[in-house]
Amino acid sequence: MGAAASQNVTDPTLGPMALDLMASGMDAVEAVKEATRRGKFIEYRQVLAVDRTGGTAILSGPNSLGIWAQAEGANVAAGGNLLDNAAVARALVDGFVATRGHIGDRLIAAMRAGLSAGGEAGPVHSAGMMLVDRVSWPVADLRCDWTEDCPIDNIATAWAVYKPQLDAYVQRALDPREAPS
Repeated sequence: MGAAASQNVTDPTLGPMALDLMASGMDAVEAVKEATRRGKFIEYRQVLAVDRTGGTAILSGPNSLGIWAQAEGANVAAGGNLLDNAAVARALVDGFVATRGHIGDRLIAAMRAGLSAGGEAGPVHSAGMMLVDRVSWPVADLRCDWTEDCPIDNIATAWAVYKPQLDAYVQRALDPREAPS
């Protein structure tokens, strides 16, 4: 399994394309290179990938909006645009790497670290977290699409409720006969 996303002036086909390329045997670097070769208007895109061995790759087009940055670490890649400052991407990676435990906990720590480092250039109104693990569908897809409160806190609250139930939901999908009621 791996992870891939398109960011900035997004092309939502690039993330799934990079995932398919990695599933066919490419590493993150090869997949991002091929996805950006196939993509359109790539100079406006940010494409990020983490492959199954923890390798990472990021392309940030020169027409990314506002202050943009990217950073990589073991098993993590971060990129953003319209940032308050260029240190935000590194803070995301550092927050992820410094946290242990479930990937959901690590991603929330990364979001909080990025926000503490300055976050977006303007107010932060939305956040989301999608997890895929051992099955082909998202096992968690938590979103806060608009709030005047901190959307990362809203995601963290939803995660705290959902996390203890995650395995049971997956089991119900795979074989409801073996799942807790």
